Amino acid sequence: MNYLYGLLDLSFWGYVIAGVVMVQITMMAVTLYLHRDAAHRALDLHPVLRHFFRFWIWCTSGMLTREWVAVHRKHHAYCETKDDPHSPQIYGLRKVLLEGAELYQAERNRPETLEKFGRGTPDDWIERNVYLRYPNAGIITLVVTDLLLFGVPGIILIAVQLAAMPVFAAGIINGLGHHSGYRNFECDDAATNLVPWGILIGGEELHNNHHAFPTSAKFSVQSWEFDIGWMYIRILSALGLARVRKVAPKPVLAPRPGLHADIENLRAVIVNRMHVLRDYTRQVTLPVLRTERTATASGEMLRRARKLLVRQPKLLDERARARLGEILSRNQALETVHRFRERLSELWSGANVSNERLLAQLQQWCAEAEASGIQALEDFAARLRAYRLAPN
Repeated sequence: MNYLYGLLDLSFWGYVIAGVVMVQITMMAVTLYLHRDAAHRALDLHPVLRHFFRFWIWCTSGMLTREWVAVHRKHHAYCETKDDPHSPQIYGLRKVLLEGAELYQAERNRPETLEKFGRGTPDDWIERNVYLRYPNAGIITLVVTDLLLFGVPGIILIAVQLAAMPVFAAGIINGLGHHSGYRNFECDDAATNLVPWGILIGGEELHNNHHAFPTSAKFSVQSWEFDIGWMYIRILSALGLARVRKVAPKPVLAPRPGLHADIENLRAVIVNRMHVLRDYTRQVTLPVLRTERTATASGEMLRRARKLLVRQPKLLDERARARLGEILSRNQALETVHRFRERLSELWSGANVSNERLLAQLQQWCAEAEASGIQALEDFAARLRAYRLAPN
């Protein structure tokens, strides 16, 4: 046996496969255990799997569950603000891509962050007496094990494993996932889907979908999207090793001509608010924009107005807001549909408002939309009244 190549003495492609498999296990540990289970409670993994992933994360990064969960929950709570631990909109894409791990380290060292956002994470004997007390022992365990099994090529495998989380999670997802890509939903932050096939990073590439529905165990939404993490969940569920707690709602439409909005309708609109906003963009904002482009003398100005009209106003910089204001001041139809969209958003953005008052707002919105003289708005009011909660 040639001990330069470890106890396994693999071929070149054997080492490549081993590296790919180990990185995928790391991605599974991040997306299934840390993210979907521990941080968002969208999934219940079997205790054996939880312990295995905890151990794997400790070995490949020295990271503790409580620290990762706390930083991630704070990211959602303060997304794209100065209190977001790693927003490229605040720090710049270059810094998050190249120094994402450093940003994470800085935030996890804040006791107030761990106290406020780390609740409900493991606090058992092994956490306190092993993982917390000896944070570097996991990495030492990884180094020794890889050298014994893989020999000299194990040095490369060690480097790949230790770089996987800083590069993929801290850099690519936190950086590019809030900067570049496509958006299915206009949520209140800049999260994007990098590609429609979430394979390399456990499905985390579908980041806009996740921010639209943070408590969903399934990240893919469109029929043509693929979330490999969801595939793992389905396999584990069939084996009795995982239980799905929640997935993104699917809108149910049950048209009732002539009837007013009711409480069930209101709840369905609020639960499906991301779908409602997407439908509004597709069926009201964009059709009216296309009509105005061809019907008015300001068609050239409107040619680049799509993003301004679709994106949440809070995500626009000062220059973009000024351009939007100029466009709306020159076009009554676009000003009307934009104003109606903002009023529609108030149904789920207001705090401490009674159901009765919200229902009155929805009924008034529908009545005024039907009287607006804009056909797309009239049609959407009828569609809005058709939203119903999906049966359990």
